Amino acid sequence: MGKKVLVVDDEKLIVKGIRFSLEQDGMEVECAYDGEEALEMARNTEYDIILLDVMLPKLNGFEVCQQIRDFSNVPIVMLTAKGDDMDKILGLEYGADDYITKPFNILEVKARIKTIIRRTSKQNEKTEVKTVENGDLKLDCDSRRVYICGNEINLTAKEFDVLELLVLNPNKVYSRENLLKLVWGSDYPGDVRTVDVHIRRLREKVESNPSEPKYVHTKWGVGYYYK
Repeated sequence: MGKKVLVVDDEKLIVKGIRFSLEQDGMEVECAYDGEEALEMARNTEYDIILLDVMLPKLNGFEVCQQIRDFSNVPIVMLTAKGDDMDKILGLEYGADDYITKPFNILEVKARIKTIIRRTSKQNEKTEVKTVENGDLKLDCDSRRVYICGNEINLTAKEFDVLELLVLNPNKVYSRENLLKLVWGSDYPGDVRTVDVHIRRLREKVESNPSEPKYVHTKWGVGYYYK
């Protein structure tokens, strides 16, 4: 069965074009045209990935993304007509995994979707259960779940990828450039600020005091590491 994709945009021609192209590749595509509809569909259906426009009626894309993160780690790619870097970073702040700026080439969209789905599928196909525990933190690589003091912490797909890489390689310092390449891929168009945003969000979720981290540390002038 093909992967299930939710496309959210109030421009019906754009939705129609994306849907046609993805269905040609054997994907199952569902569509929403405003933020409230998208949020309701995300609550009731499990998708492999969501393409989410920023400028939407009723609820904007950032609000939808933020609320989805309360109950799901589904990969989310923001679609934005604005080229402002702050909008892109803001999308990541709210839990998005990637962004594409309009106007876009449909081949780029398909390539990004396939890369994210392929990475997620490989992670879900792990047969060896691998659990790491350190103090109050527990990382289950098989189920891709993180617990603090026994309580599950809801991480985005990319936040989990960053934490998993650091946890499985304790005391190894990764530069921001290295993390960007290893987690997002060498073809990712964003810059190293993406890494900083995700590290900060990780600390806010797993550290009792993010300004004095216990798990995810900074090696000043070099990068980040876990101990």
